[in-house]
Amino acid sequence: MTSLDNETIRIILGRRSVRVFEARSVEAEKVELLLECAFAAPSAMNIQPCHIVVVDDKDLLKKIGEASAHSRMAAGAPLGLAVCVDVANYEKKHGFTDGTWMEDASCAMENMLLAARAVGLEGVWLQIANRPEREGTIPSLLNLPEGVRALAMALVGYGAKVKPPHAGVDAARVHCNGW
Repeated sequence: MTSLDNETIRIILGRRSVRVFEARSVEAEKVELLLECAFAAPSAMNIQPCHIVVVDDKDLLKKIGEASAHSRMAAGAPLGLAVCVDVANYEKKHGFTDGTWMEDASCAMENMLLAARAVGLEGVWLQIANRPEREGTIPSLLNLPEGVRALAMALVGYGAKVKPPHAGVDAARVHCNGW
């Protein structure tokens, strides 16, 4: 049971991974809004460790698309927003050596993707961290300093496809008071 009369619920249920985009650019004010939403994401102890690399250069997006078979859609995206964290500094300064940076960066990623949907854009989450073929290539393409890791890149634009919203709950995956 969903309440599609609630705008927030519509946005959450409507956010789907879209990998094919129209050839038009994303307006600067929308990019700015996506960044603002990323930086509004919660983080451990409100450290706010994320840095965003904005990529709108077609040649660079093409090179990112060539990083692996699963990143090809980057070549057709008008915009990439890579969520990065200075992990070395984060761990040294705050003592979090358990991967907490990934949780913080994930919150920023999802905020951007939901915000994109809210302003008429679509997107897909391109994982970079812990994907050897991408983590070995994309950070150097983005000129990331030593110690900085990219969790993922939101590829964003005007979707060329319309997908229906998510609906329903898979009862077989719901467990009450334990598995």
